[in-house]
Order: sequence, then structure tokens, then C-alpha cells
Amino acid sequence: MTWFIQTFKSSLGKKYIMAITGLMLGSFLVVHAIGNSSIFWGREAFNAYAHHLHSLGIFVTFFEIGLYSIFFLHVITAFYLFFENRKARGGRYEVWTSAGGVTWGSRTMPYTGIAIFLFILIHMANFHFVEKTEVFTISDYVTKVLTNPAYTLLYLVGLGMLLLHISHGFWSLLQTLGISHPKYDEPLRIVAWAIAAIMGAIFILVTLLMVVSRNQLL
Repeated sequence: MTWFIQTFKSSLGKKYIMAITGLMLGSFLVVHAIGNSSIFWGREAFNAYAHHLHSLGIFVTFFEIGLYSIFFLHVITAFYLFFENRKARGGRYEVWTSAGGVTWGSRTMPYTGIAIFLFILIHMANFHFVEKTEVFTISDYVTKVLTNPAYTLLYLVGLGMLLLHISHGFWSLLQTLGISHPKYDEPLRIVAWAIAAIMGAIFILVTLLMVVSRNQLL
């Protein structure tokens, strides 16, 4: 535990923690997006996917505890870096320079992070902490929530924030790992945006599918 505390105390160590936890959370999003894509094969396919996950029992609980721990470590580290950067600049937090240039993702990173945190709380309240039954399944909850215009707008905005956040997050990961060169910076930035766009597109399409189909998933 001492080595972790020492790592956390240094700015470079915090950046590595952010990179590693960000990579883990990004990997979860990829898996989550793949799982959610089962909805395009119909209501039964989506319910079967959800049922399979819940059938894993205690393993799901262990996975959730691990995921929550990684998430909160990422958030706490982000806050420490935010205030350290703000203190070093003597005022307002800004990201005006980076190896790959200034982007909306870099400038808004702290604020999209806060928005995503609030979005996740709402998402968990809507879908995780609800009782699913054979009569009222998870697909029914998805339909009920996402056909509400207010929630449709909220989810689209939240997913937009997520896309912006992970696009720069992936770029920051590459920078932290030292994968940077003027010759390859622009292609790597395009790859970062492509990865974010693909994941974002899947989640956004699911949301829009609910709006179009209303009371049926397909």
C-alpha cells in the first residue's frame, strides 16, 4: 500500500493512475456497448443478454465492486489533478497547450467529467436499482425511460459529453504512455475520435431506436 500512496502523491503518478483507470473504464464501455448492441436483434435477444449477466450471481457483485472502486479512484485522482493544476496556474483551470494541440475535449475535460458523473447516477437509478421481473423486464424499463422526451434529451446530451470526454481521455492515455510523435499525432487523434464515435454511436442509436419504435424495441 505504501508504494501506491507514494505514487498517488506525485503528479506523474496521478497521471498514470488516471491513464490506467481510464483504460479500464474505457474497456468496460466497449464491453457495455457490445452488450447493448444485442438490442438491434430484438427484445428477446436483449433480455437474454441481461438474464445471462444476472445468472453469473456473485461474480457480478465482485465485478461491480471492482468497477465502482476503479471509477471512484479515477474521479478522486481527477479532482486532485484539477486542483493541483489550478493552484499551479494561480487561478482558473485551463488546458491551453498539449502535445497534440488544444481541443474542446482538453478544455472541457473537468466539466464533462462532472456531467458524466451525474449522468451515471441518473442512469443507475433508472436501470440498475430497479426490480426486474419476468413480467416487467429490463427492456421494458429501457423503453419506458427512453421514450420520455425529457430523458431522451438528457441521454443524448449525456452521451455527447461522454464522447467528448473519452476522445481526449484516450489521447491523454497515449501521451502519458509516451506514444507521441509529430508525424503520428494527427492520425492518433483521429483514431481516438473514431473509437469514441463508434461507442457513442451505438449508445445513441439505442436511444433513438427507443424514440422511433416507442412501445417496441424493434
